[in-house]
This record gives sequence, C-alpha cells and structure tokens, in this order.
Amino acid sequence: TVAKALEYCEADDGVAKVAKMLGKTADQEYFYNRSRSYKKYWDPKTRFLRAISTDGTFREPFNPFFAEHRTNDYTEGNAWQYTWQVQHDVNGLIKLFGGQKPFLKKLDQFFSLKLDSTLSDVTGLIGQYAHGNEPSHHVAYLYAMAGRPSRTQELIREIFDTQYRPTVNGLCGNDDCGQMSAWYMLSAMGFYPVNPVSGQYVFGAPQMEKITLRLVDGKTFTVKAEGL
Repeated sequence: TVAKALEYCEADDGVAKVAKMLGKTADQEYFYNRSRSYKKYWDPKTRFLRAISTDGTFREPFNPFFAEHRTNDYTEGNAWQYTWQVQHDVNGLIKLFGGQKPFLKKLDQFFSLKLDSTLSDVTGLIGQYAHGNEPSHHVAYLYAMAGRPSRTQELIREIFDTQYRPTVNGLCGNDDCGQMSAWYMLSAMGFYPVNPVSGQYVFGAPQMEKITLRLVDGKTFTVKAEGL
C-alpha cells in the first residue's frame, strides 16, 4: 500500500542519516536507496503515488478522491493527500512532477478541489488538504520549498484562522501524540520541520510579534514579526 510504503521510506532515510554519522557507509547506502523506493509508486500518467499489485502493475480501479478508514491503500486519507508524503526528498518529488511549475500547479489544485468527506479522520478541510489528520500537516510548507513562499504564508494564516479556536471543540482533528498542538506551536514561531529528521526548518508565517527560545547552551533564539 502507499501509506505503509511511504512511512517506511521516511524511516529508512532517518536510518541512513544515523548510519552516515556512525561511518557505516554500506548501511547508509542500503537505507538511502531503500528510502528512495517511493519512486516506484509514481504514476506519470495520473501524477499520483499509487499502490502496486502483486503482478507489478498499478492497482485498479483508481480514484484519487476515494478514502476509507483503514481498508484501502491510503490510511485515513486518499491519493491527493498521500502523494505529498515524501518529506525526506521533496526535491526528488518535484523532479517526478517535471519541475517546480507542474508541482506548484498540482499544489494549487490540492488546496482548491472540494472533498465531500464522511470519514471522521479526514477533517479540517481546505480543498483536499485535511489539517485534522497528520499526513497533510507539512504540505502548506511545500510552496516555500518550491519557490513560492508567499503562498505558504497565506495558507499558514488561513489554517490558524479557521482550524484552531479557543472552544471545547477548538481542534479540527484528533491531537494524536500532541501533533495538532505541535504544528500550532512550531508554526506560530514561524518555522516547521517538514522532514523531522533533517535538522532543517522551513520558514512560514510567525503568528506572534516576538518569541524567544532558550537554547540548551545558554543562548537564545528570537523571532520578531515586525508589522504583524
């Protein structure tokens, strides 16, 4: 299935990074290559990551809007939401699309196409984007990584304004292991770890005029949003 394959690809990328730090070159190469196996699921005709049958062909029938809870190829989501689940190799995914322009076009469709969902785990919708479930959480930041940071900033503010409210039902989805809250806190500070094992953060849109982080070495890291 696509969901399981992509989860393992991201994990393998993390293992490859650890192997590199340990100087285990063979292990690094093995896990790095396996982390890029998500490309086998790419269908250039539909431009989605699709499940593969036992005979090596893409599984049919295929409907990119179709979603079931845990009985299809996209756990708690659909092909639209899972095609972006390549946090560890965003540049590689952009190349599969044929460059930044078609990649950005697909993102525009993703955030504009309506989804009439009856699934409890597909909530907080902005087009096909489902902020109520974790596989979508990094997608708004992909605009910044593909050369259009202004759209990332617009979407971050929209998500803050529409998906979080100070009420009993203030979260648009299940706060699994605190992820809904973690997205809020990191994005409020103005950056987000699209690939959580990379040690890199992508700029977004700060939601507070000033925030200061106390670092472990006694230093501080301050973000100022002038004119917020």
